[in-house]
This record gives sequence, structure tokens and C-alpha cells, in this order.
Amino acid sequence: MEKIVTMAQGAGGKLMSEFIKEHILSNLTPANKTGDIDLPLEALDDSAVIDQIALTTDSYTVSPLFFPGGDIGRLAAAGTINDLAVIGARPVAMTCSFIIEEGFRMNLFDRICRNLSETAKEVSLPIITGDTKVVERGAINELMINTTAIGYRSEILDRNLSEARRALDKNWLVDSNLESGDQIILSGNLADHGAALLSKRYGVQSLIKSDVAPIYGIVQEALKVGGVVAAKDPTRGGLSNLLNEWSEKSKIGIFVQEQAIPISEGSRAICEMLGIDPLTIGNEGKAVLGVVKEKAGDVLKAIRRHPLGKNASIIGEISGEIKGVVMETSVGTKRIVESPLGDPIPRIC
Repeated sequence: MEKIVTMAQGAGGKLMSEFIKEHILSNLTPANKTGDIDLPLEALDDSAVIDQIALTTDSYTVSPLFFPGGDIGRLAAAGTINDLAVIGARPVAMTCSFIIEEGFRMNLFDRICRNLSETAKEVSLPIITGDTKVVERGAINELMINTTAIGYRSEILDRNLSEARRALDKNWLVDSNLESGDQIILSGNLADHGAALLSKRYGVQSLIKSDVAPIYGIVQEALKVGGVVAAKDPTRGGLSNLLNEWSEKSKIGIFVQEQAIPISEGSRAICEMLGIDPLTIGNEGKAVLGVVKEKAGDVLKAIRRHPLGKNASIIGEISGEIKGVVMETSVGTKRIVESPLGDPIPRIC
């Protein structure tokens, strides 16, 4: 029987990782044969780096297009900004391309464009070029957006890394930088984006709004303190997938405490009602930071002073004494946190 692509292979987690490695990386010519790319595709970090310029690209297919707290326009801008922010870059320019289904309402398109533009302006990011395609009815579902952005190395990144007081293989905030003793900081409540989408899709009465927002400011405040060695936003596959990627790439174990992970009552209730683990749900306005132990307390204070970081928490640490990701539960037992097969909520971004 001929193999086909499934929704799960685009939803983050194990199946997407396997798909990328087996069917994308294996068929693309390795980009770094000459060694002129600082951080190549094969690293599978949130951005690539060439000549000290960070580059990221993403496509957005979220459904519904409008959800509590945001829309596809705000999501497209914030998601691309965040991928540059967590590598340690300052966003400097963005492209934007639209694929529009014939019959899409002009007033909705205008609203989406304005929200995309206003979100980019939050970090003074200009949109400098793009493309527009219209396809016949039924060829896609309403609207899809692709954004690409470049960023320069953040002016404070080198000073931040010097506070780590150890040599790093890559002078960027990459997934493989973690060492035993590093502390893990989460910038705020998990699962709000997924819970907001679920409430909209299924008509559930809820006050939960998506967390979709640029996290550039939070990352910069952390870098000013120093000692941040890795950063990532927990999008598709959620915190579970992120921690497992860190563990695999850094070749070290991770220990987290369930009670330290902030989740709002509303999002927890929606997850429990639908039988979904909130650790596996994608987020669009949160940062997870790996910080050297002696700087973790000061970084946490700095993040909490930011409007988006009031609920930030140290949720665990890197450990050379365990393999994979282990969590101490709220009742004192321990369980393995595995990377999900895919995000349980399709078309979350």
C-alpha cells in the first residue's frame, strides 16, 4: 500500500520529526557542505544562521481564522518574530505572502492585514516584500499566510553568553547548548492558545484568550541579565515536545516539577473536559529558557517585570543523572514525559 501524508505529520511531535528527517532532509541537498552556514537546516533549530544573519520562515493555516485573543494575521507576525527572538536575533525585516480562496470577504482580509501589520510594529519590524495568489473555491480553506523574516545578532547576546562562563559550540541560543545544572524557566501559563481555539471550535463558553504575542521583549530582558544558553517557544507539540527536543539535542536528561508549571484554571478545565494533556498543546506567546543556575533567579525576576511574564516560573532543571524527560507529579510520583505523536489540536497555527 502506498504511503500518504497525514495530518499528524504536520502537527509537531514524533511523527512530524520523523517525516522531516526521512522525507525532507533526506531528499534535500545538505546546505552546509562548504561550511559557510553557521546554523544549517539539519540543526532543526527555530532559525537558520548564515554570515551571522538569522533567517526563519513559516506558513500559517490556523482554523478558525479568528479566535479569542487573535487571528491568523497576528499569529503570522508573532510566530515569525518569536522564532528569531528565541535564537538570539533582533528582527529587522519580514516578507508576507497570501494564498486566498476565491470568495473570501474583503473586510475580513483587511482586518487580518491590519492586525498582522500592527503586531509587526510592536517590535518595529517592517514588512518589505511579499506575494499574493488567489485560488478557486475549494482549493484551500479561506486563507493561508507565509511569512519569512531576517534578524541581526542581538546586541546583548555576546554579553549574555559570557555570563554562562563556559564555552558553547554555537554562539546562539540553540537547542544543544544545555548542561547539567541549568535551570528551565517558563514565561507564563501553558495551553491558553490551544484552549482558546478549542472553545471557539466547539462552542464552549470560556473566558480564555489565546496568548498569541511577540516574546521578543521577554527574551531581551532575560538576555540583559545574562546566563541564558537556550531558548525556544513551545508551539506545536507544546512543552512536552520542546523538552524532548532539548534532551535529544543536548544529549542530557531533564527533570521538571508539575506543580511549578503554571496553567490557568480555565485552560485546565477545557483540557480535562476534552481529555487533552495541557503539556502537549501548542502555545504562541510563551518562551522557555535554559539558564545557568547562578543567574536563574535574577532572570526570573526580570521576566516577571515584563507585562507578559507575570506568571513566569522555574519549572525544572537539566540533569545528567536521568535520561529523557522526567516529571515529578503533583502527588509526588514520577513519570516519563514523552514527545507526543502530534499536537492533539490540528491546525493550531
